[in-house]
Amino acid sequence: MTFARQNPLLVVGAAMVAALLLVAAFYDLVSPYGLEQMNMRNRFALPDLEHWLGTDNFGRDLATRLAAGARVSIVISIGTVLISALVGTALGLIAGYHGGYVDMVLMRIVDVFMAFPAFVLALAIIAVLGPGTFNLILSLAAIYWTQYARVARAMTLSERERDYAVAARGLGASATRIMVRHILPNIMGPLIVLATFGMGTAIVAESGMSFLGLGVQPPTPTWGWTLAYGLKYLRADPWMSTAAGLSLMFAVLAFNLLGDGIRDWLDPNRVTKTALKRKPARKRTAPAGSAG
Repeated sequence: MTFARQNPLLVVGAAMVAALLLVAAFYDLVSPYGLEQMNMRNRFALPDLEHWLGTDNFGRDLATRLAAGARVSIVISIGTVLISALVGTALGLIAGYHGGYVDMVLMRIVDVFMAFPAFVLALAIIAVLGPGTFNLILSLAAIYWTQYARVARAMTLSERERDYAVAARGLGASATRIMVRHILPNIMGPLIVLATFGMGTAIVAESGMSFLGLGVQPPTPTWGWTLAYGLKYLRADPWMSTAAGLSLMFAVLAFNLLGDGIRDWLDPNRVTKTALKRKPARKRTAPAGSAG
């Protein structure tokens, strides 16, 4: 109970992410409807006890398809974050530790990637590679790895001069061992926070690509495709696009709250503030002889 009071964002965000993961993982064991099970007599149905989120333009259960879309979005987001974090962190560590020409060359590469608008660069890459799940992951990772590289480099520049890193160099440890065994564990906190926020960002980007027809292709259900179809039938059934938009908002909000909670939890100033709040105030005593 004390942990929940001290970390409300972390608890709420973790609960929302857990709920999202459970729905995405086990929807097919709970839902009585198939993804392509149609009922043309029940098109554009509003939410009721039979269809919790209504039906789409083909009479398919919208809750089932949105849950399947959540699985697609989470898988793509995890792949995007893993690839971008591994590549960016590795290059950031190398640039920050070695410095000099190595740092200059790697950071200029980062600047080149960051000079292009992120979404435009992703569109260009996916246009060359073609639509598909793996190609979408690569295109999104290509625009997000620079964030991890810059954070890892900035943290490494300060960590490489600390006593533990200097002592390891004095004992003859290799640069790779120092970076992996000593520096990397001490810079993981900000990278974990960045990865958590990156999940929400990747979900939005994946939905945008699918909305434009450059992401995961039908018949695989995605939130972006549901939004696109909902836009076509907006006048006849505004609920379909509304449900997809609310699902997307819930997912992004969940990961953002989790990221905020982890950031506050890892904040070193938080420990000091908590200790000061718990420290009892000292009672002031009147000096001797002052009475009377």
